[in-house]
Amino acid sequence: MNVPENLKYTNDHEWALVEEDVATVGITEYAAGELGDVVYVELPEVGATAAKGDSIGTIEAVKTVADIYSPLSGEIIEVNGALNDNSELINHDPFGEGWIVKIKLSDLSELSELLNHEDYKKLI
Repeated sequence: MNVPENLKYTNDHEWALVEEDVATVGITEYAAGELGDVVYVELPEVGATAAKGDSIGTIEAVKTVADIYSPLSGEIIEVNGALNDNSELINHDPFGEGWIVKIKLSDLSELSELLNHEDYKKLI
């Protein structure tokens, strides 16, 4: 199971790559595997505000529908429009082309509440 060392993780299996005050967010390889084949992704609106732990969209898979939870608070500044036509990118490349949103962070102190790669490995 791929768990990149440069990312932060949530207990709900989202990941965040933080560069300065912007976090790129997606779901982990583990979560994608548990969901099965992703068939649709409901993305939030650009400009929407997300609080840490809020549902910011949903992923519909063959097995189930799951919420996407924001790992950090801030403003949605970009969504991955490629998922509209190619939702399976989440299954094929969850840490790359399968990213979901970018969030301009409003509270960098929340980063300390996320899991590092070692703690996430223990969780799964």
